[in-house]
Amino acid sequence: MLRVFTAIPYVWLLVLFLVPFAIVAKISVSDYAISIPPYTPTLDFSEGWAGVNAFFAALDFENFTFLAEDELYWKAYLSSVQIAAIATFLTLSVGFPIAYGMARAPREWQPALLMLVILPFWTSFLIRVYAWIGILANEGFLNQFLMWLGVISEPLQILNTNWAVYIGIVYTYLPFMILPIYASLERMDPSLLEAAEDLGCSRTAAFWHVTWPLARPGVIAGCFLVFIPTVGEFVIPSLLGGSDTLMIGKVLWEEFFNNRDWPVASAVAIILLLILIIPIVLFQRHETKERERGA
Repeated sequence: MLRVFTAIPYVWLLVLFLVPFAIVAKISVSDYAISIPPYTPTLDFSEGWAGVNAFFAALDFENFTFLAEDELYWKAYLSSVQIAAIATFLTLSVGFPIAYGMARAPREWQPALLMLVILPFWTSFLIRVYAWIGILANEGFLNQFLMWLGVISEPLQILNTNWAVYIGIVYTYLPFMILPIYASLERMDPSLLEAAEDLGCSRTAAFWHVTWPLARPGVIAGCFLVFIPTVGEFVIPSLLGGSDTLMIGKVLWEEFFNNRDWPVASAVAIILLLILIIPIVLFQRHETKERERGA
């Protein structure tokens, strides 16, 4: 019975990740065709081993060569990583103080504060992003409010810029940053800070020597939870970003649905997956070595 329960995660991983990944990988080494499906070759078992051999012989890596030669794609990758990194830093800058305040709040207040962080998930993601269009537009609430205060004399161009994308990403993914950091800080013993101050540390030094190391696992988890989906984000750049906002998620959507070039789109997706997986694997190896050294 134990083996059955142990096998469930592996079956889940096989069905929902490895099999779709194998299908996408196969399409990425296929050729574009005006047909259904829009790629060739397709495997035909009716021809026996000759058909199987012809199938594998027709596969090539021309789509990956095309991606390397066309500057649109590698610029989209670089732009996506840059936007995701900046947005992750901004989300951490906003999320850490909130998580720290929640962890230091009285125990009876913490469930209510936690509910306020989770509350946006009760509303549709699309509705929340569309709401920012009304807030950030030239005639939107933010510009009207700033003009009413006299801070500005004419509307600011916020919508259809990278700043609007950053605002949308920070707002959308902020709970994913707050929750793991809060989980790390909530377990921290306050007496550790008192002991550090008794030993001569200032509050700032106590924070960096005690609080930050204990919060580090939550910070890393929150950064991964924000950075990874942001790199491939499509909805927020499409609705809030302008024509100058180049992200690989938009390019991927256009290749699949506008150009119907599934092989190139699959190659784009494979490279995007590698960009996201390699840092995670390297980080896990680094953490494993650190634990071995500590042991």
